[in-house]
Amino acid sequence: MIDTIWLVHPERAMCDAFARRFDGLRNVRVVQGRFEDLGPHDCFVTAGNAFGIMTAGIDAAVVRFFGEELMARVQHRILNDYFGEQPIGTAFVLETGHASLPFLVHAPTMRVPGNIDGTDKVYCATWAALLAVQAYNNANGHRIETVAFPAMGTGFGGVPFDEAARQMAAAWRNYLDPPHRLDWEFVIERHRSVCYDGPRRVAK
Repeated sequence: MIDTIWLVHPERAMCDAFARRFDGLRNVRVVQGRFEDLGPHDCFVTAGNAFGIMTAGIDAAVVRFFGEELMARVQHRILNDYFGEQPIGTAFVLETGHASLPFLVHAPTMRVPGNIDGTDKVYCATWAALLAVQAYNNANGHRIETVAFPAMGTGFGGVPFDEAARQMAAAWRNYLDPPHRLDWEFVIERHRSVCYDGPRRVAK
């Protein structure tokens, strides 16, 4: 299992939303700051688009840090594994070759840059990232322990801070407490955890 997640954003309002929505969930650290200023950790998750065009937002910061070759490798994986378009709800792990940040996860929140408010795409991308790391660890002997996430979907995606934090927290909660049965009772409970904020439906 993943040991710890970091939730990273430069704005206090987003960090407050993280703290509120992840309250009571274990192994979470909220970091107010920029990606470039993070200390060493195992893996960073991107929050970009389905084509690996990493020229804006947090993706651009990632490319500045690692170099253009990283974007080329992301796009090569998308071309080879997804025929040029990576579906939302999928993710993959890349080794970066960087000693202080050896892994990157590409987990798109949107097909192309645009508003995704009112959808469950933040959850889908966060969930996919967690599963990709879990699968990598299962195959490679648990090498990724600390995973840092930006605020998924809050830039071009237009998802409000509190809602992005809610969906990301739902993904982490579901990862920490996997089911032992699959039936309609579980399905309804899981769907509500993703798409409802209390009694109010906020995503579809």
